[in-house]
Amino acid sequence: MTKQDIIQWLKEEDEDRLKKLWRQADKVRQENVGDEVHLRGLIEFSNYCIRRCGYCGLTADNKDVQRYRMSADEIIACAHEAVQYDYGTVVLQSGEDYGIKRDWLTNVVRCIKTETPLAVTLSVGERSYDDLKTWKEAGADRYLLRFETANQQLYDYIHPSLPNKISDRFEILRQLRNLGYEVGSGVMLGIPGQTYDSLADDLLLFQHLDLDMIGVGPFIPHPDTRLGKEGIPWEVDDREQVPNTELMTYKAVALTRILRPDANIPSTTALATLNSREGRELGLSRGANIVMPNMTPPEYRLLYEIYPAKACIDETAKQCHLCMKGRIYSIGRDIGVGQGGRVRRAS
Repeated sequence: MTKQDIIQWLKEEDEDRLKKLWRQADKVRQENVGDEVHLRGLIEFSNYCIRRCGYCGLTADNKDVQRYRMSADEIIACAHEAVQYDYGTVVLQSGEDYGIKRDWLTNVVRCIKTETPLAVTLSVGERSYDDLKTWKEAGADRYLLRFETANQQLYDYIHPSLPNKISDRFEILRQLRNLGYEVGSGVMLGIPGQTYDSLADDLLLFQHLDLDMIGVGPFIPHPDTRLGKEGIPWEVDDREQVPNTELMTYKAVALTRILRPDANIPSTTALATLNSREGRELGLSRGANIVMPNMTPPEYRLLYEIYPAKACIDETAKQCHLCMKGRIYSIGRDIGVGQGGRVRRAS
């Protein structure tokens, strides 16, 4: 698929033509990763963050956030609950919190790997090589770090670097691959200033990076952020601005599946936020094969507000589990067993 083909699909509005895209993506998904939907239990264990991203409600600039860190015992208890629900993976996610020390998280990872059969995915932002290496040696299996956009001007504006430290997520992704992690990344759709040309470059980049997991989701700014209150300080032709819509998200999921047939691709919480009735199901029918039920205890879940009105915010882990199972079965798909890592196609 050429860059021009991708741009044409991103701009496509004809329902009949889009049905062809959905069918193609679903066929590629079925042929390469099968009908199983793997469930990965999400534990949002800290909402502290040192970064000042222009869209995220956890930004250090947001003084109205009630900050928390879960204890190691609380996290490990969530992992044991995930085993009860037959999940194959837990995803430990936080803001970029340097109060989370290397040795502390090493102990948490080691305990989960010792006491459960779970794969452990980390999503804790830009950390040092020594941190990443130590956590891999402790048993961490996967690492998620979205590059959001490869447009450097746009990335620098929405995600400014820390003082005296250049943010280079592509270098970190390379380090993760060399350390032996399964590597996940992805982009936001509809960032102010993001053009169709730029997004097409991002989707093509998925192939070059050889990612094991790829997440694409809509730009949903928190109202208490720069981009929640204002746009970008340069102009983009309205005809070339990518919209942050539900439809655009499905297009990006489908195109990602076609471009990267054997990758694990989630149908995200953000999709469920845009369409609570069937957003996740439509994502699964248009290329996705992963969902991430939330294991975070409700008293913390309410405080992990990266954007407003996030789906499933008032559910318990058990309620989320039962809901996910029902949704998956309702579309005729199976629930995956085991850790559900990427199965690479023979070259």
